[in-house]
Amino acid sequence: MATPLPGPRRLDLCAADEVPPGTMKLCAVEGELVLVTNLAGVYHATQGICSHQYFELDKGFLTGDSITCALHLSRFDLETGEALDPPAEWPLAVYRVVLEGGRVLIEVPDGPLEVNR
Repeated sequence: MATPLPGPRRLDLCAADEVPPGTMKLCAVEGELVLVTNLAGVYHATQGICSHQYFELDKGFLTGDSITCALHLSRFDLETGEALDPPAEWPLAVYRVVLEGGRVLIEVPDGPLEVNR
């Protein structure tokens, strides 16, 4: 009998109604922080800490489809995680969002949650 291949797993972050349109929420899961944003009803999830220097991104600013870190004003694309403005050079880890039963979940591979530091 073949051993099943490891597949994606789902991690529960928060209730969808905890993140109204135009807002964000920092959630702790598996020892990491994940930022959930709601842009006009479309949810995104990225690592919750700036990739440039340890700083919680929920203290930053949502502008269009990006998040700006309040510490050094690095801006990141919420869809791709790409660093749009220096001093950050590394992208944010981005997670696939699944809405299920009024909850926001992320679907990630087995193993530690990916985070760029």
